[in-house]
Amino acid sequence: MIPRRPPKSVSATDLLATLGRLTARAKAGAELQQARVELAEALQREMLPASLPALPGLRSAARYAPARHGLDIGGDWYDGFRLPEGALAFSIGDVQGHDVEAAAFMGQVRVGLRAVSTVVFDPGEMLSRANDVLLAMDCELFATCTLLRFDPDTWELETARAGHVPSVWATVDGRYGINEEEGGPPLGVDPGAGYAVTRRRLDQAGTLVLLTDGVVEGPSFPIDVGLARVARVVREAAGADPDEIAGEIMKVADSTGHADDAAVLVLSHDAAGPRTW
Repeated sequence: MIPRRPPKSVSATDLLATLGRLTARAKAGAELQQARVELAEALQREMLPASLPALPGLRSAARYAPARHGLDIGGDWYDGFRLPEGALAFSIGDVQGHDVEAAAFMGQVRVGLRAVSTVVFDPGEMLSRANDVLLAMDCELFATCTLLRFDPDTWELETARAGHVPSVWATVDGRYGINEEEGGPPLGVDPGAGYAVTRRRLDQAGTLVLLTDGVVEGPSFPIDVGLARVARVVREAAGADPDEIAGEIMKVADSTGHADDAAVLVLSHDAAGPRTW
């Protein structure tokens, strides 16, 4: 039997030096991670629009909140812009993944949607074209999205969904619901994917809310409970100031203890006038 060698004696000075090196390395890693989080949050906020379009009878507002613990930042967005033929487009979405890469990809998705909107007007076709663009970029990330088009001449709303959280609606006469309309896969996943379009005329004044899963899902309760809470908020405030409604909905996000970004886009609208066609 070979006798064991006695352990090498380590002085207190050596232990302190090793501990110092490990502490410095951990601090550097933490500072790097914090720098990436701060950069992602800065990119996120800079890429979100400073204002949203509006028309007589249609008012819009949006809110964004980073992840509660500052780790999962960089994926959510909302947007609103005028289309060449005079209609308005609004979108909301969520990039898979987080950090700086997701924030940059989010910007590419927003730009892609705006670009294709100059040549096609149907929301389903817009999503399909944007999906092809993202796949051509050969990026490993993908994004969910809801895109809608509002026509001020017909007061018609057209909606297409790419694997995204359902929207919530309510009218001033007390009706409300969660839009579970047929959609398609997330953007950047399936080549040649198609996206069904839901059309409805806004015959009653009310409110439509687009949101990301960070608003309605978290450690405190699952997504179906969160959607029900948002629906209650929208039902009680249908047709009211959209900024106030957005603020109340973000309280739902706070109550989830959301570990993800949270974004909400609120449209409050008057009733459509009599048909002229």
